[in-house]
Amino acid sequence: MTAERPGRAWIRPLRLWCGLILFAYLLTHFSNHALGLISLRAMEVGRVWFLALWRNPVGETLLFGALLVHWLLALWLLYRRRTLRMPVWEAMQIIFGLAVPPLLVSHIVGTRLANAMYGTEDLYTRIVLFLWVLDPWNFYRQTALFVVAWSHGCMGLHFWLRFRGWYPRFFPLILSAFVLVPVLGYLGFAEAGREVSTLAREPGFVQRLMVETRTPSPAQRATLQRVRDGLGYSTWALLLLTLLARGVRGYLSPRRAMVRVSYPDGRSVAVPVGSTVLEASRSSGIPHASVCGGRGRCSTCRIRVSGDPALPPPSPQELRVLQRVGAPPNVRLACQLRPSRDLAVTPLIAVAASPGATHASSAAHHGQEREIAVLFADLRGFTRLAEHKLPYDVVFFLNRYFEAVGGAIAEAGGIANQYTGDGVMALFGVESGAETACRQALRAAAGMVDRVQGFSGSFGAELESPLRIGVGIHTGTVVVGEMGYGETRYLTAVGDTVHVASRLEALTKEYQCELVVSEQVLARAGLAGADYPRHELTVRNREAPLRIAVVAEARGLAAQIPADHARAEG
Repeated sequence: MTAERPGRAWIRPLRLWCGLILFAYLLTHFSNHALGLISLRAMEVGRVWFLALWRNPVGETLLFGALLVHWLLALWLLYRRRTLRMPVWEAMQIIFGLAVPPLLVSHIVGTRLANAMYGTEDLYTRIVLFLWVLDPWNFYRQTALFVVAWSHGCMGLHFWLRFRGWYPRFFPLILSAFVLVPVLGYLGFAEAGREVSTLAREPGFVQRLMVETRTPSPAQRATLQRVRDGLGYSTWALLLLTLLARGVRGYLSPRRAMVRVSYPDGRSVAVPVGSTVLEASRSSGIPHASVCGGRGRCSTCRIRVSGDPALPPPSPQELRVLQRVGAPPNVRLACQLRPSRDLAVTPLIAVAASPGATHASSAAHHGQEREIAVLFADLRGFTRLAEHKLPYDVVFFLNRYFEAVGGAIAEAGGIANQYTGDGVMALFGVESGAETACRQALRAAAGMVDRVQGFSGSFGAELESPLRIGVGIHTGTVVVGEMGYGETRYLTAVGDTVHVASRLEALTKEYQCELVVSEQVLARAGLAGADYPRHELTVRNREAPLRIAVVAEARGLAAQIPADHARAEG
């Protein structure tokens, strides 16, 4: 995909809203078809409500306006592309979307235009008769149309929503809906077809239906056919003109101003001014990461620009992404940067090409933005303890310790994803909501304290003093994904929330307590009114100070979690 200049930043949001309107129409249309599983009469009753929603001045303006705008903007974006190299899924989505209007013309003319011009009633009985009984070939064409349109809409929704934190949790349900809606619609139409086939064998049924629905006369049908052909040829002509314009531009491009993009391996690419760096990479087959397909919704295509070239300022969309990842001034998004002079770039995220990277396209590999709770814990006095033990004894001790705290984390529903020295990091809510995550993290903290005390007692006189543990918990939005190389990959989280949780754990030494927790965690856990000493903490990259609670005994706080929550998660 290509970047939009600041003055054209409205194009993609407009296409998105138009697409959502069209998807809503398809959803209601398929749902109306599905009523055929009940009866043909149920479909006709549902059609009344369907027409009340869409066949009125507002509904029709939105529907046909969205169809026209969505398609014309797609042609415009296709023309502005500097290269047609793209991932397969992106190509399929574009092809399906461009094919919808040419395939849809016949259906629009036969229903809405016939109704507007000659008062023809497009009852389900009449439509099913024509498509199922009198013209089965047209039925197959209509089936192909709805499969193409529905697939295009589902792909668009998926790639729009896949970076939302809640989407992975609901994806199985959403995928089921993506499949079931058209299947139920087809089955309902087929059942109605069998019912109409039976009615059609009754003497005089077809003739009465034609009269009652005011079927166009031969002369009127000829007029409708001319309109259909004109609209159909127009859509194909616009598509061909777009492709022709691309070809002419490509032919003339050597005479236009060119820029050269250089890469660290010595390769360089010359592209016309106006191309993005990502398009430059794709046009020459240079691997370049781009999880969102070049839409400026992620930072995986980011590059470091060498030297001090004059660069166009980032668009508001690009600026938001760069600020989110804390990028320095010389880092830009390759899908959004359109250089006006030669420059050297270094892609900052390599494209996995090894056999171990077979799941490179998975959500876990690329990462998903989610709101979770992060817990850090550290064993107090471990360094002094380890100084007086043999190395093998230290390994045995640490394994027993990690077994204790890891068991408490797993029992509470969390994931212990990092063990470093005597510290542990755990994630809660990777597959659930933030409220559940915070309650799980608080119960895990209490369980860890209990298990460490039991573990400490098992060593008896070997310890100068009982073992103590400090825990910090914070909640917020992070990027969760698999990191590492080859076989050493593990699930972890990255973001300011992680750094804050680590700092809260360090504060347990200063406050001589078992747990330091942010007020957000208490509020999400249903413990906003818990009576514990409060402090304000200044955190880097935050304008407002962070309110924290100092908890001397973690078990006392965990015991206050409402019993209904505990039962629901137990």
